[in-house]
Amino acid sequence: MLAAMWELYKVAWQGAGWEWPVRPDDTSMPHVWSIVDALFEPARRGGDDLYGVILVRAAFATFREAVVGFLLGTVLGLALALLFLKSGLLRRGLMPYVVVSQTIPLIAIAPMVVIWVRGNGWPAWIGVAAISAYLTFFPVTVNLLRGLTSPSATSLELMRSYAATHTQVLMKLRLPASLPYLFTALKIGATASVVGALVGELPAGLQDGLGRALLNGAQYFITRPEQLYAAVLVAAALGLLFAGLVGLIERIVIPHRPHGAEAS
Repeated sequence: MLAAMWELYKVAWQGAGWEWPVRPDDTSMPHVWSIVDALFEPARRGGDDLYGVILVRAAFATFREAVVGFLLGTVLGLALALLFLKSGLLRRGLMPYVVVSQTIPLIAIAPMVVIWVRGNGWPAWIGVAAISAYLTFFPVTVNLLRGLTSPSATSLELMRSYAATHTQVLMKLRLPASLPYLFTALKIGATASVVGALVGELPAGLQDGLGRALLNGAQYFITRPEQLYAAVLVAAALGLLFAGLVGLIERIVIPHRPHGAEAS
């Protein structure tokens, strides 16, 4: 449907002679089939490697960085959520800083993180993973904390009547109740980690990721705009794939109950 709307826009706007908000010419908006054809054409004139193959290789490199960052961010988010659950004082004192951390432009943080990582002698891709973790930990922290505090007062009182310890309440009541909130956050974090990896690859100077492919496509946009659009499609597909994997794990961990079924 999006492809049809794309082509319909080109036909309608070209026929009317309109150029707002986007010019419908082939430089600004290549045809959908031109973008797809770019995946099966050589990346460079006279070259052997297909552009689509190069993008898939780059996607694997970016995926590795995103996964590592996603795992690091998830662990950090889990730790912060449990810490805030344990101490209301820390929650009130630190949560504003957690929120403020997400207002800092990523383009400003990425070069600093890369410099710090390289200064310690670590591989550059670890800095890229750290940037992905930076975007991942916030939704995990906020959503998991919301899930951990979601059990009703009646359920908590019932656990206390059974003389359950704080650990037992956490493991048997709070964590199971928080799983839907957690997986919602993980889906957001999965896509955010891909964005973080794409941004982080540029100051890191990595040559084998999708971030470099997007930058190269932007540099040659005037002559071969379809290559940039093709790289964007692959990057979007990578984010969808990652979120889909998290969704698959969610279906395994939280089987869908019949509508109206009581939670156990």
